[in-house]
Amino acid sequence: MHRIFTTPVSSVYPLYVTKVERKGRTKDELDEVVRWLTGFDDAELARHLSADTTFLDFFEAAQLNPNAPLITGSVCGVRVESVEDPLMQNIRRLDKLVDELAKGRPMAKILRA
Repeated sequence: MHRIFTTPVSSVYPLYVTKVERKGRTKDELDEVVRWLTGFDDAELARHLSADTTFLDFFEAAQLNPNAPLITGSVCGVRVESVEDPLMQNIRRLDKLVDELAKGRPMAKILRA
């Protein structure tokens, strides 16, 4: 099992916030992207972050957006759509959405609207 699977989402989330804020985006926009991908509402997202939920449990509890397979491209040199492990693919999808947000991509395109 990969180490990231047992890593609490709350330990990575502040890094996501820092990354998007450094590029002029907001925590609210980040939360919108995470909610879009996972189907969580604000309360559920806050609960997972405060409970130190692991990535494994976080994505097991999620109701993935039906458009999640439209998230393609590379993250750290790895093509999201070619990742075979479903959990790792979802983690990479989240990373890709955070990257797109930080790069200033319009929200409508990030959310595959």
